[in-house]
Parts: sequence; structure tokens; C-alpha cells
Amino acid sequence: MVGFQLVDLATVAGFLALVFAGGLSLWIIRQPSGTSRMRELSETIYRGAMTFLNKEYLAIAAFVAGMAVLLALVITPEVAICYVFGALLSALAGNIGMRVATKSNARVAEATRRSLGKGLKLAFSSGAVMGMTVVGLGLLGLSIVYRAFPDPGIIVGFGFGASSIALFARVGGGIYTKSADMGADLVGKVEAKIPEDDPRNPAVIADNVGDNVGDVAGMGADLFESYVGSIIAAMAIGFASANGSGERFVFPLGLAGVGILCSIIATSFVRVGKGRGIGALHAALNKGVFGSAALFAIGACILTFLLLEEIGVFYAVLAGLAAGIAIGLSAEYFTENRFFPVRSIAESSKTGPATNVLSGFSVGMFSTAIPVAAVCVAMAVAYHFAGFYGVAVAAVGMLGTLGITLATDTYGPVADNAAGIAEMAGMGSRVRARAEKLDAVGNTTAAIGKGFAIGSAALTALALFWAYTEAAEIPSLNLMSSGVVVGLFVGAALPFLFSALTMRAVSRGASLMVEEVRRQFRQIPGLLEGRAKPDYDRCITISTTAALRNMVLPGALAVGTPILVGFVLGREALGGLLAGAIATGLLLAITLANAGGAWDNAKKYIEEGRFGGKGSEAHAASVIGDTVGDPFKDTSGPSLNILIKLMSMVALLFAPLF
Repeated sequence: MVGFQLVDLATVAGFLALVFAGGLSLWIIRQPSGTSRMRELSETIYRGAMTFLNKEYLAIAAFVAGMAVLLALVITPEVAICYVFGALLSALAGNIGMRVATKSNARVAEATRRSLGKGLKLAFSSGAVMGMTVVGLGLLGLSIVYRAFPDPGIIVGFGFGASSIALFARVGGGIYTKSADMGADLVGKVEAKIPEDDPRNPAVIADNVGDNVGDVAGMGADLFESYVGSIIAAMAIGFASANGSGERFVFPLGLAGVGILCSIIATSFVRVGKGRGIGALHAALNKGVFGSAALFAIGACILTFLLLEEIGVFYAVLAGLAAGIAIGLSAEYFTENRFFPVRSIAESSKTGPATNVLSGFSVGMFSTAIPVAAVCVAMAVAYHFAGFYGVAVAAVGMLGTLGITLATDTYGPVADNAAGIAEMAGMGSRVRARAEKLDAVGNTTAAIGKGFAIGSAALTALALFWAYTEAAEIPSLNLMSSGVVVGLFVGAALPFLFSALTMRAVSRGASLMVEEVRRQFRQIPGLLEGRAKPDYDRCITISTTAALRNMVLPGALAVGTPILVGFVLGREALGGLLAGAIATGLLLAITLANAGGAWDNAKKYIEEGRFGGKGSEAHAASVIGDTVGDPFKDTSGPSLNILIKLMSMVALLFAPLF
């Protein structure tokens, strides 16, 4: 009886999240969208984003259909049904979020014309639609699946469906956005010496489209997968520890429901105070993030005492929540230009691109210490108080307030688009300066969001790993076994091979974009003088083609390798593979994400007037560093989150066959 009451709570919370997102969407659409030029630019970005997303989904649909048939034949039809349902909801969440984001950009620019606070409110509201849609669809979908198939062996199919969409959305979106961004920067800013988001640059619209397909649809799918994956792992371990009965099985659903309610309440905390600087904008967003965390801690405490009467489980939830905050603050320190690491990179730019790149990469590597420590402490505390179940619940705790955390992250690309529209539509220096403040805050929230996504991926993957060992009946992994060691090394190598494929794809796409932008500058008379209009559509096509062609091989590697190792080397070797991939994947993802974010903000620090400002040799060096960091932070780094979770999900799903 208690179990179904918890499911009722989850169902109601998921439904309320969707209603809240719908209400915000209606309010956003009613806001003024500015001049005809602003509306034209916004519509062009919207069409480009939806064209790419529709083509990407067609390609993914073929994979989903084939995998569903395989699951129905090899495992059970019920698992195949859950798989398709999870894939559909993940795709729907990304689609809704991106539609609203691309409809919001001009409206945010127009709101910023009136005041900085109004611009922040509208951009954050757009992000909240994405956040609430992800958690609402995720929890509502899991509630439906639980009612239909109350068996973790079947429910895991839902998570695998979400993982499939997340992988292709993250990899494809990342390749798209960075191919366009690098081409726009290398030719426009370095060679032609024109400003960022200058309408004369043929790649500028593709760049703005990429912000949405990568950092809205891609990030949304990534965290949708983490969200449902953490809940599924906790349910699976709870089911095993309670021998198929008891509140532990459904407690994660109720806990996630409490998190949604806290996130909805905390959105009202996001208000700009008297200040109008970047610090005031940071403070406004932090009120929502920290406020929701405090509410969630109280709600989790009450829920745990009422239903489980196990203080240890609450400590595990608190450990995960604290680790998420610590990882976010660490990412802010290493990527925000108020602090030493970014300023040291800017300083090194005075001596050229080589020292800039070395300095940035060293910052990225050094930044692994705090997140790894946070994950280890959270894992140790959770295990001490509640065993393997505690680790899984800690992952749910870290993601409990995802609704508002994802809102602050998705705020970033909306603010970036608004700044671009302010430049391209000629809204004036005052509006552009305000929009750049919103964008600068967005860079930090994006870096924090990526750090949070990496940390949650690590705990989720660990929880799925332990769920796999339970399902595969592996009491321990013997490092004296050659099969386990082989699996360990193969798993450790996979994140590097995966990153190499995605970076090479961006390099190829960016090379094509550079040649196209150069061609248009050379062959279209009067383009650089502003007397002719560039061919934006050609650049959009180049990014789309590069993304769709190059997302297949990394996807096949992620899905195929654990299945191959499981069948050829056995279940223990597969356990070794997962352990190796989680360890190196976590470290590499943090390095890439934070190095890229630090390079980006070091460039912006110089553009504010330091070391010669825009057009100086230091600025040129920082642009090179930023372009190196682009695929680090927006393609390869975030994609590693999905790699380690997807392989763990595949192992758990196919465990009975190995």
C-alpha cells in the first residue's frame, strides 16, 4: 500500500512539473519579440535547429527500431516496449526544450532592452521549461512503467531507451555546434577581425543553432538519462536488498517526486536584487539552486523517517546532494574569470597560443581533484550508512533538484543566442553590453551544469555498476584474474578512443566550415563591407551533414563493446570493463569540460580590456585556446557522461545472457 502511495506522489509531481512547464511556455510566448529583424533572426535559428533535430531523430529512429526488435527477440517484448517508451520521452523532452529555447532568444534580447532583471527572468524561465519537462516526463514515465511492469529487470529497458537518445543527441549536437563555432571564430574573429556574432559571418547562424542542439537538446537528453538511470539503479538495488518487497524498491520514486516539488517552489527565489552587475545575476540564480537544495534536504529527511525509518538512507541522500553542490562550486572556481585559474590562462596568452593551450590544459587536469574527492566522499559516506543501496540513493539525491539545476544550465544558450541577436539586429551598445553580462553568467552556469552532469554520471554509473554485479551474481572482482584485467584495460581505453572519434569529427566539420566561410568572403562581392548577405543555409547544411555522418561510430562503440566483451570474455571481464571506463571516463570528462570552460572565459576576460583587449596578440592567442577548448567542453567531455552510463545500462540489461 505504501509503495503505491509513493508512486502516486511521483505521478502527481511529474504531472505538476509538466503543467508548470506548460504555464511558463505560454507566458514566454506572450512576451514581445522585438523588431522584424529580431524576429527574422530568431525564426532562422528556430528553423535551422528543428531541421537538424528532425533529421537526427530520423536517423535515431532506425537505430531504436532495430534495437527494439532485438530486445523483443533476445530478452522480452516487455523490455522492448519500455525501451521504445524511454526513447520517445527522452526525444520529446529535448524537442520541447529546444522549441521553447529558440522561441525565447529574441524575446530575451527585447526584455534585456528594458532591463537586465527582465532579461534574466525570461532566460531563466525558458531554461525552467527544459528542466521541468525533463524531470516531469522522466518521473511520470517511470511511474507508468512501474505500474505496468513492477520488475526492475523490465524497467531498465526504459533507461536504456533514454540512454540511446542521449548518446546520439549529445554526440550529434556537440559535433554540430562546435563545427560551426570553430569555423565562425577562426575565420571571422582571427582572420577577418570582425566581432563575434557579426551578421557578415556566414557561420554565425549555424553557431547560434548549434548552441541549442548541443546545449539544450543534448544536455537535456544527457540529464534525462542520468535522472531516470539513477532512479532505476536505486530501484534495482532496493528490490534485491528487500527480496522483491518493501518500501526500498519504490522509495527512489517518492524521493524524486519531493525533489520536483522543491524545484518548483525554488523557481520563485530567482530574483535580481539591487545590484546590476554580474555578481547580482550570479546571486539571483544561486538563490534558486541553493534554496531548492535546502528544501529538498528537509523534504528528504521527512520522507525517509516516515517511510523507511532508516537514518542511514537520509545521510546517503544528503551526501549525494552535498557532492553535487561541491562539484558545481569547483567547476565555478576553475572556469569563472573572477578566480585565479582563468586569469592565469589569460596572463599566459601574452606569450602566444602555445602557452595559452598548455596553461588551460593544466588547469583542466588540476581541476579533477575536488570532484573526484567529492564523489569518493559521497560514495564512502553513503556506503557506510546504507550499503550499495545508499550509493544508488546518493545519486538520486544529487539529481533530486535537477528541475532547477538544469534550468540554470539551459539559461546559458538562451542568453548566448540573445546576445547574438542583439549584435546582429543592431540593438545598440547598451543592450549588447547587458546581453553580454547575461551571456557571461551563462558561461559559468554552463560550466557548473557540465560539472554537475559529470558528477551525477559518475554516481549513476557506479549505482548501475553495482546493480549489474547483483544481476550477474558477481560477489567481487578478482584483479588476479586475466579476464578481469583485460576488461579493466579495455574499459580504461574506451573513453580515450571515444573522445578521439568525436574530436576528429569536430575537426573535420570545422575544416569544412572554415573553407566555406573563406569562400564566401572571397566570392561574394561586398560581403565584408556589409553590402551583401551571406549564405547562412550553406553553413547550416555543412554542420548538419558533419554531425549526422560522424555520430554513428561512437554510438556503435558504446553499445557494442560491452555486449561483445560480455559474450566473449564473460560477466567478470565485463565488470572490469565498466570499472575501468568509469574511472578514466570521470577524470577525462572533468579535464575536458573544465579546461574548455576556462579557455572560453579567459578569452572573455581579455575581451573586457585586459592585456590589450580585442584585436591584440593576447586576444588572438586566447581565441585559439577557446577553439581548442570548444570540442573539449561541448562535444567530447559531455559525451563521456553518456558513455559510462550507457555501457553500465547495457551491461545491466543484458546481464542474464552473459
